[in-house]
Amino acid sequence: MNLNLNGKVALVVASSQGLGKAIAAQLAREGARVMITSRSLGKLQKVQAELLQEPHCEVKYHVADVTKPEDIKILVEKTREVYGNIDILINNAGGPSGGTFDQLTDEDWENAFQLNLFSYVRMIREVLPDLKKSGGKIINIASSSIKQPIPGLILSNTFRLGVVGMTKTLAEELGPYNILINTVAPGRIATERVDYLDQLNADNRNVSKNVIVGEAIKAIPLGRYGSPEEFANVVTFLASDANTYITGSSILIDGGMVKAL
Repeated sequence: MNLNLNGKVALVVASSQGLGKAIAAQLAREGARVMITSRSLGKLQKVQAELLQEPHCEVKYHVADVTKPEDIKILVEKTREVYGNIDILINNAGGPSGGTFDQLTDEDWENAFQLNLFSYVRMIREVLPDLKKSGGKIINIASSSIKQPIPGLILSNTFRLGVVGMTKTLAEELGPYNILINTVAPGRIATERVDYLDQLNADNRNVSKNVIVGEAIKAIPLGRYGSPEEFANVVTFLASDANTYITGSSILIDGGMVKAL
């Protein structure tokens, strides 16, 4: 299968670790020219150094806080300045705070809105002029909570569904421009975020993290957590020229964990 990613320009948000890093790495290995970004200069420099050791990988970085509109504008302008027209946008962001409804403040809700929904809106708005020129791909990273709410993560359960609604709507609006947009939802993928959630759950229940991990694995038909690389493979396909007809979809990558139809 020819992914035809060689020379394509990809902007991957929140890509200094976890799923974003894995996606950026896989796109770069397939020949895309990748801009990585996060709030941490040190982490970005480390990721770039790692990837530049691999053959043919082209990776640049720019520090940005995607909750700040001006940072988003500068990030997109910098990507164009370095690489030219943007072909692929991978919208991604760290997960919101955990907690139940009674534990969360107005500030928690506002922060989650800015990070997990509005940053996606703003990124798409800034990149759209490029994508409208010759088509392209937008991948919005969400969570398995779009299909099955996760206890103790009401902020994620709320705003990730907003991403799904936006994606489905934009699939129709952007289709005439040959822009394909999809939501991709990870289940239990072995990342820092999942490790944090496992520890949070363990602390709330006053048990060891191993108990939480064991229970989670029992609920996964494949009997294990997924790897960031497995997740990145699916995103890379959706972002590539091999995907010509999937748009407006919400795709779970969860080893069969979610039981909802």
